Amino acid sequence: MEKNLKQSILYLKKEEPPKPEISKILFTGLDEAGKTSIILALQREFSKIAILSPTRGAQKRIFDFLGKEISEWDLGGQLSYRIAYLKNPGKYFEGTEIAIYVIDIQNKPRIPEAISYFKDVLEQFKKLEIKPPIYVFLHKYDPALRRSAQNEMESLIIDIKDKLRATEYKELYYYETSIYDFGSIITAMSEILLSLYPKSELIEKTIVEFAKKVDSEGVVIIDDNSLIIGSYYKDDETKHLLTASTPYFLTLNDSFQYTGVSEDRFESRMIVQRFGKNFIFKQITLKKDSDPYYLILLKEDPVFHKEDLESFANLLKEILYK
Repeated sequence: MEKNLKQSILYLKKEEPPKPEISKILFTGLDEAGKTSIILALQREFSKIAILSPTRGAQKRIFDFLGKEISEWDLGGQLSYRIAYLKNPGKYFEGTEIAIYVIDIQNKPRIPEAISYFKDVLEQFKKLEIKPPIYVFLHKYDPALRRSAQNEMESLIIDIKDKLRATEYKELYYYETSIYDFGSIITAMSEILLSLYPKSELIEKTIVEFAKKVDSEGVVIIDDNSLIIGSYYKDDETKHLLTASTPYFLTLNDSFQYTGVSEDRFESRMIVQRFGKNFIFKQITLKKDSDPYYLILLKEDPVFHKEDLESFANLLKEILYK
């Protein structure tokens, strides 16, 4: 496994075209749509969400995703700010590689306003001669709504999509999200950011080979921003189990400030039985003084060899840092 994957790594490095050093991701939409809450959820700062005040102007943050710097712009959605953005599009919209437009689907009276502002944003992209993919988050589709008003909400979502498609913007994609379904946010943001990363297929291949070697039904690798950098699922049931469990392990890890019981980074692990299965959670540090990654394994038995994990971690390190 290691020899073949190393050959793939060397080939990819030779063929990989140069990429911009920093990728700009733009969060935009009306005020109170939930943009900042989504960002805080990924940082697992849930206590801050309840006391949030409206975002003032443009808030910027730079973070690392798989060795690539991401510039995240959170544009406050109050009317006065929206007017300012539209008057100076070069300052706020220029250089956008990915746009995330957030719509609060619970606030029905403001949906026409949200659609109108969406068209304004498209107009700025047109003026700047850029065509970033736009991911529309149909946000606040909470689990309680799915249970109590699913038909009504699905009809509303269809209507919103029809109105947005009428703009004829080509690269338009949709996610249904809720901070009360943390997995929906993790999935959406992980898929979006992986589209920027040229080595994602190689990471997936490495994970698949590791899963087979340790006889695992499913494997997920997550970074410290709650983003999945790669995964393997034996079937749809396994995918559902791991998707549902990923937020649980991240919050459990934060609650206990899990560091393991051994100085050996390949020995310590957390084993939890859920849904009649063994889940193995492990923190992995690939590089000194860098943020950790997290491994979740789903296995019939909780046993695997330290050497297999060490080999897997070294391959990931070679892909990400060399």
